[in-house]
Amino acid sequence: MNHDRPVRLGRIPWINCQPVYGAIDRGLIAVDAEVVTGTAAELNDLLAAGELDVSVVSAVEYARGAASYHLLPDLAVSCDGPVRSVALFSRRPVHELDGATVLRTASSRTSVLLLELLCRHRWRVRPNFATARAESADLESLSRLPHEAVLVIGDAALVLAARGQYPYMTDLGLAWKEWTGLPFVFAVWAARRDADQVRARAIHQALLASRAWGLDHLDQLAADAATAATLTVPATKAYLADLDYALSYRHLAGLTDFFRRLAHDGLVPDGSLSFLSAA
Repeated sequence: MNHDRPVRLGRIPWINCQPVYGAIDRGLIAVDAEVVTGTAAELNDLLAAGELDVSVVSAVEYARGAASYHLLPDLAVSCDGPVRSVALFSRRPVHELDGATVLRTASSRTSVLLLELLCRHRWRVRPNFATARAESADLESLSRLPHEAVLVIGDAALVLAARGQYPYMTDLGLAWKEWTGLPFVFAVWAARRDADQVRARAIHQALLASRAWGLDHLDQLAADAATAATLTVPATKAYLADLDYALSYRHLAGLTDFFRRLAHDGLVPDGSLSFLSAA
């Protein structure tokens, strides 16, 4: 950790983070940090490298680096049923994907491992996985790659769903809910343990205040985000309204169950959750 540089806060530019960062982006809530924007996978690596102090990260990144991180309480991106923006688009039903080529987004690790669990233990298929860039700007080139299915997340998934070019779309949030009965936590906010904890707590409070503003202004956020992503405003608002940005006991139960299943398959270390202290 370089203590000579400014404190850095990571943010993802996708629509699903707008309710948390919207007020900060608009200058309505001040945050004493340099804001760094990147995909979930990029922020995962930057936090792990000590280049960020606090960041939204994939839930799996927290599981892998829990010894170095504290979770920020009451803050996550989760769903209790359909998530809309994490989906497997396929040319045949998921139960028929055994041996098929399935492309996986390079932008997320949590969604990729959730798909692996579902394929192995829920759908009982073993596809041949390949990684590909799958941001919104990549969708045209993605369509030219040989594949039977593709996992796409974030704004790109909303855009691809609106195009309707695949006969089957499997929402991974809904698939998890049907499998376990629990909410699914896709992303959490974490602070490095070697970061300035006083400043990390101040950033946490700013994020909570920004979230409160965002949840009170979903109409405005949806209108702005829909214009930027060429989506309809009603669809964007419905998407944001379906997401949950808290980290309650039920969310923690879902997160813990996900980590347990991953640890059982040897995909993450077996560990416990650690939270940023209040003081």
